[in-house]
Amino acid sequence: MWLIDRHSSGLGGARIPLPPTLQSALIRWYVGEGSRQDEDAGITLVQQARIGGKWLACDCLGVDCTPPVLTPAFLSEAETYYLRRLTSAKRPEHVATCPFFRDQVTNRITQTRNPLTPADPPVGYFEVLRPAPEKLAQRPDNDASDDRTRNASIPRLARLLWRLMNNASLHLVAPYSEDTAERTIGEEFRALTRAAAKIEVAPGIELGRVLWTHGDALHSRRALAGIRELGRRWPRGHAPQGFLALFAKAFQGSTIFPAGSEPIDVANRVQSPSVRDNSIHGPYLVIVVIGQYPEAHGYAPLRAYAQPIYSGVRFIPVESNFERAVLQAILRSRRVLARGGVDLALEKPIFDRLTPLGACRPDFLVEARSQATGEIRQLVIQAMPRNAGIGSTPATQRALEQIAPALPITPRDVEDDQVARLIAEALHRLN
Repeated sequence: MWLIDRHSSGLGGARIPLPPTLQSALIRWYVGEGSRQDEDAGITLVQQARIGGKWLACDCLGVDCTPPVLTPAFLSEAETYYLRRLTSAKRPEHVATCPFFRDQVTNRITQTRNPLTPADPPVGYFEVLRPAPEKLAQRPDNDASDDRTRNASIPRLARLLWRLMNNASLHLVAPYSEDTAERTIGEEFRALTRAAAKIEVAPGIELGRVLWTHGDALHSRRALAGIRELGRRWPRGHAPQGFLALFAKAFQGSTIFPAGSEPIDVANRVQSPSVRDNSIHGPYLVIVVIGQYPEAHGYAPLRAYAQPIYSGVRFIPVESNFERAVLQAILRSRRVLARGGVDLALEKPIFDRLTPLGACRPDFLVEARSQATGEIRQLVIQAMPRNAGIGSTPATQRALEQIAPALPITPRDVEDDQVARLIAEALHRLN
């Protein structure tokens, strides 16, 4: 096999042969039988080829024939680089016995993601991109920012957004008696920027310096200029990058439609928990990473993750349309419970909780305080859609009970406006 210039025929000219050991590792990775070391070598080779404007030519037809070609690509759904066969009437096909005759074995996010997938806080700096290795198949010094494995079901960009939302306390709703201020989208973004000031993207560089919360920062090129200026003194071993945090009503393919701004095109398809069997309506809080992009000859939006949220004045993450409906019912029930002397606070846990029976993640955790006695009770509320068997197991239920008694809420409960009554009855049983 050879590395060849992009858009060339691959016959003659400057062809860079792959070392036999690297070619063997690449084949094992391609057919899904490779080790972690094979995967690292394959991903790094593909990344380097993509950055360097190279394609891979296969030698299955011999050295004197126009070779079949594979192009480096990025599978955004699974956060991984892979090889895509270049097929057209003008391109020769691989021989039937060639390992590249069929498409590469990959796991897409819709195949690996499910409601029971663990959600742990990301480690390391608030960074997604990393410098390209200087040598082909050179393994990075630090894996902390690398989610580009075939089995990564939750993109690092998603977990970074969750970390920012968690640090900004956007997942918390104050007790009803204290939640009196009129909410605005501006205050939600100010909470994000306050949290960003305390997080580092790289040593000595705070996220707040490379985070923008309006699409105009990109369209005016202000964000690109800011990253470019900081990039001149970016710490060695880290890739210059910046981020947009945008409120958007919709996205489609690789295009985001932010509020109050022109659409934003991203180099790769926008990722989201809104997938085949779990379509989730907007609004969304979208995080976009901006980095160096060879095709743009500079900086450009590279990847994006769209997290469904409750509303424009409460950036509380939700994982389904029904979960948003349950959250609305809980928020509405606070007024009813307050008339009965119960002050209700709410948390939407973003990351897993560790219990003696294992890790779990409640849909909602409410804390009820008696206005008469000051006594406090906790309750786990689980949104149980009609397909409640998905993501709900006896082991999970037992783990949830270690946190607090669990109250299931069904679509009928929401439709019949029974949530406030059910919460009150569940709290009464705890007395």
